[in-house]
Amino acid sequence: MDQQPRTCPDCDRFASDVDRREFLKRAGIGAAALGVGPALLRGEENSAGGKTDPESLVKRLYDTFSDKQKNEICFDWAHVDGERGLLRTRVANNWQITQPKIDSPFYTDEQRDIVRSIFEGLYNPDWLARIDQQLKDDAGGYGKQQSLAVFGRPGEDKFEFVMTGRHMTIRCDGNSADHVAFGGPIFYGHAAQGFNEKPDHPGNVFWPQALAANKLYQMLDGKQQKAALVDGRLPREQDVNFHGTAGGFDGIPVTELSADQKEHLQGVLAKLVEPYRQSDREEALECLKCQGGLDACHLAFYSARDIGGDSTWDNWRLEGPSFVWYFRGSPHVHVWVNVADDPSVKLNA
Repeated sequence: MDQQPRTCPDCDRFASDVDRREFLKRAGIGAAALGVGPALLRGEENSAGGKTDPESLVKRLYDTFSDKQKNEICFDWAHVDGERGLLRTRVANNWQITQPKIDSPFYTDEQRDIVRSIFEGLYNPDWLARIDQQLKDDAGGYGKQQSLAVFGRPGEDKFEFVMTGRHMTIRCDGNSADHVAFGGPIFYGHAAQGFNEKPDHPGNVFWPQALAANKLYQMLDGKQQKAALVDGRLPREQDVNFHGTAGGFDGIPVTELSADQKEHLQGVLAKLVEPYRQSDREEALECLKCQGGLDACHLAFYSARDIGGDSTWDNWRLEGPSFVWYFRGSPHVHVWVNVADDPSVKLNA
């Protein structure tokens, strides 16, 4: 059992306070194999019951901003912020992209309502209660610790809305950002029952993703498990840059999985994209298809920092030429996501 102290420096300061079915078919991932049901394929509504897309709401929000607000939270598309580099593409597990919090007097009631509708529109409606629970556990609730920024000019040219906070980076870009899914790299996480979670991660809304992946590990034979399991080390948390077709990926090539194992992995992939809105799920799958699909990926499990020493691997990673989904489950859940259709896309983390 790994004896390294379970610390999380970036979280320490908070430790105490197309026809869719046809699309999936063309993407090489059948709806049945993904476990796609009506909830995944139905239309999505905002909190008011309307069908206004988040991108239109970003434009509406932008038009309400005063000059003072724009000076604080609106930036040029390619704005560079000192040591943080290109601010729009930055991702971290605990950060504020700007200072004003959503529930602060900086925003009007109308603006807060629009922001909430944008937020809800970026998620699968079936997941909203779970995301709100995560925010309550990690940051005292929605709006308490989250901040936002707008890059570019919504409605006129390239633009992107970014919301950040503890265990959250989400984006709305209207496909302005070339080649990337989700508008760029994203982050999600949860510390459901304290900073150091128990082996079964009680109450963690994202832990079922890891359970699905571990079920696949149990489906592997001895030789496959040996190839999939990496002993003694973990990649650096924010190491989700693309390695392209040159490879060097940890774990077992998906091409070495049997048909039933691949089918289960498709189900794992469905669980990974499930929290997000339909268009982002589809875009992520399309990016994966462009780089060769799951057959171009490797799946790795890490024995280091196995909470409880129970061989249910808390840390695992699905990676391809320009697809990285890195699940870090120790000391609590951190998940780093970077998906594009081109490995040359650079990450700013």
